[in-house]
Amino acid sequence: MPNDLPEHPWGADALAAIDLGSNSFRLEIARLRGGDYKTLLYRKEPVRLGAGLDAQGRLTPEALQRGLDCLARFGGELRGFAPQRLRAVATQTLREAQNRDEFLVRAQEVLGFPVEVIAGREEARIIYRGVSRLQPDPATRLVIDIGGRSTELILGRGAEPLKAESFQVGSVGLSVRYFPDGRFTPEAFRAAQISAAAELEEAVGQFARGHAKPAWRQVLGSSGTVGAVAQLVAASKVAGGRINAESLRWCIDACLRAGSVDALDLPGLKLDRKPVVAGGLCILYTLVCHFGIDTILPAKGALRQGLIFELAERLKLHQQAPSADLRERSVADLQQRFGVDLPQARQVRTLTERLFQQLLPRAPAERRLELGWTAAWHEIGQCVSHHDHHRHSAYLIGHLDAPGFSQSQQRRMATIALGQRGGLRKLGAEAVDETLRWQVMALRLAVIKAHAREPIDVKAMRLQREGTQVQLTMPKGWVATHPQTLFLLQEEVQHWSRSGWATLELRA
Repeated sequence: MPNDLPEHPWGADALAAIDLGSNSFRLEIARLRGGDYKTLLYRKEPVRLGAGLDAQGRLTPEALQRGLDCLARFGGELRGFAPQRLRAVATQTLREAQNRDEFLVRAQEVLGFPVEVIAGREEARIIYRGVSRLQPDPATRLVIDIGGRSTELILGRGAEPLKAESFQVGSVGLSVRYFPDGRFTPEAFRAAQISAAAELEEAVGQFARGHAKPAWRQVLGSSGTVGAVAQLVAASKVAGGRINAESLRWCIDACLRAGSVDALDLPGLKLDRKPVVAGGLCILYTLVCHFGIDTILPAKGALRQGLIFELAERLKLHQQAPSADLRERSVADLQQRFGVDLPQARQVRTLTERLFQQLLPRAPAERRLELGWTAAWHEIGQCVSHHDHHRHSAYLIGHLDAPGFSQSQQRRMATIALGQRGGLRKLGAEAVDETLRWQVMALRLAVIKAHAREPIDVKAMRLQREGTQVQLTMPKGWVATHPQTLFLLQEEVQHWSRSGWATLELRA
C-alpha cells in the first residue's frame, strides 16, 4: 500500500465492493480468511439513480448530484484502501444513460477510485458467484435478481452458472412509468404486469419450469426487491411468510386498498422501498405466474459479495498463476471463435507488452493486462473484412459478451484496437488519457514490426522515453535488410508528429 495513504481500520487483507444500483448504492468491506466471509462494514443509500433519467435518456442534474454525494461519503470510508483491493461497478442505469461518461469522470474524482460499467450478463454471472459461495448447494437452481432497471435470471448448478441473462425491466423503471404520481389503481397494476411479461416472455423457454434444461429444483431471489417483499410477507404472516402467488396477490391488494404510496403502511416495508414496491411486486408476480414458480426463497449473497469473491480470486491468481484469470479464458475462447492467427497474436502481444513496459515501467497491473488482451484480440476484425479490420476489431471488442470483463474495460480496449493503425486523431476524446496513448504506441509499433507475419526478435526493438519524447532504436545493419518495415516506421514517426501528443524519433 502506498506510503502516502493513511491506514484504514480493517487491515491490509480487507476487500471492498461498491454496487451503483439503479435504486440504491451499496458499499461492502469484507475479509476472506480460510473460506470464511466476514462483513466488516456495510453501507446502503437509496439514491434512486434510475428514477433520474429524463426523456432523452440523460441523468438529470439532481440525480447525478445524489449519486456523487453518496460516492463522496463512501470515499471517506475508503481512505487508505489499495486500488487493487476494490471494485466499484455500475449497472443498468449507467448502461443506458447518455451522459454516463460525465458521471463516471466525476464519480472517480469524488470516490477516489474508478467506476466500471458492467454488461447485463456479466452482472448476472457475478450475482450468481455471490449466491453460490454464500449459499452453496450442488443442486440446480434458478436465481432471480430484480434491480431498479433490470432483472437478472441465472440457471446454475453448484458454483457454475449455466445460463445467465439480463432483461431491461426493474422495480424503479416500472414504478416511474406506471405509478408516476404514487397512485395505485387496478389499471396501472395490470398495465405494469403486461409490460413486465412482454419483456420477460423470451426468457420463458430458457428458465421456466418444464423448459429449463437442466430442470431447477429451487428458486432463490437475490438483492433488494425480494428481500423487501420477504420481510413484508413475513411480518404480515401471509402464506406462511413465503413469497408465492398467494402472498404476492395479498401485497398487491394491500397497495390497492391504500390507494397511494403515501398511504401505504405495511409491517416490514421500509420507507425507502415504498416508492418502488409496486413495480417490484409486478415483476415478481409475473415471474411466479409465467415461470411456474411455487416459492421464491430469499438468497444469501448478491452482486457486491460476488465482486469481493472474484476480486480475491484475481489477486490470488495474479500472484500464483496469471493464466488462470477468467479473462484469459475469455480471450482464448474468442480467439478460437474468430479464427485468430495465434502465432501472430502471440508475438504481437509479447512485443506490445515489452514495449509498454519500456514506455511506462510503473503502469498499473490492469493497464498492462488490458493491453496484452487487446494485442491478443487485435485482429479479430479480420473475420469481417481485411479492409479496415482495425475498425471491425474495435467494434467487436467493445460489444462482445466476454465473461470477466466490464463494459468500461472493453470500451478502453476497443479504443486501443482502433488506434492500432492509421491516423491517431480518430481516437478523439479518449486520447486525453496519457496512459492510453502509450498503450496505443506500443501496440502500433509491435504490429509494424510483425507485419510480415514471420518470426521476429522481440528484443530487437527498444524504446526510451523522456516526457513525451520517445526514441526508437533498431539494431545496427537492420535498415539494409528491412526496407518495408523501415518505410512503415518512418510513416509512424509522421503520425505521432501530426498528433501533437508525442514525438517519435527513429534511430536505426
